[in-house]
Amino acid sequence: MYIVLLIAIMAVSWFVQYRLRSKFKKYSQIPLTAGLSGREIAEKMLSDHGITDVRVISVNGQLTDHYNPVKKTVNLSQAVFNQRNAAAAAVAAHECGHAVQHARAYSWLTMRSKLVPVVSVSSRWMQWVILGGFALAAYGVGTTLLMVGIAMFAVTTLFSFITLPVEFDASRRALDWIEDKRIVSSQEYAMSKDALRWAAMTYVVAALGSLATLLYYIALVRD
Repeated sequence: MYIVLLIAIMAVSWFVQYRLRSKFKKYSQIPLTAGLSGREIAEKMLSDHGITDVRVISVNGQLTDHYNPVKKTVNLSQAVFNQRNAAAAAVAAHECGHAVQHARAYSWLTMRSKLVPVVSVSSRWMQWVILGGFALAAYGVGTTLLMVGIAMFAVTTLFSFITLPVEFDASRRALDWIEDKRIVSSQEYAMSKDALRWAAMTYVVAALGSLATLLYYIALVRD
């Protein structure tokens, strides 16, 4: 059952990633009526929310956009940073949504940030601890290692689920702002909303995949 479920999740994940890239490619070819670039949109959204200590910078890669709460930078991929289309508008505003969350001390983001150090350690070592538990299964220490490894995996699973409201809220803030400030037309708004919906789905699939794996490990220990 687990193998079937894992294959199903992998298939859904591939489909969501494919749709996400195709959506962004499609919407990136339609010029924004307002003529603003991703950088200009990001800077305006930050300014409209009274945020003056966050910089908007360009980073390499595709779909590598993110907000860095430590350095206080909105990092936009080169395509989003420079281009003037519905996809760029959606991504730029979404990442600024995280900056607004940070400035407003949004509870889910605060909780997520507090988990980052623990998740960093857990994600680095959990597979090795779990493998060690399986290798030493014939000895008492093996069960202990498995329990520790599963606990570490549970932390990363919790992190992936806490990420969901953070991402959905950032998209909501972004869409509300670009509509209120008339950054996009009604048609472009629909495109931006669709692009962010598919982006959010990647986090949903990742969270479900992590939960399925966690339950599998727990089942192995119980057996």
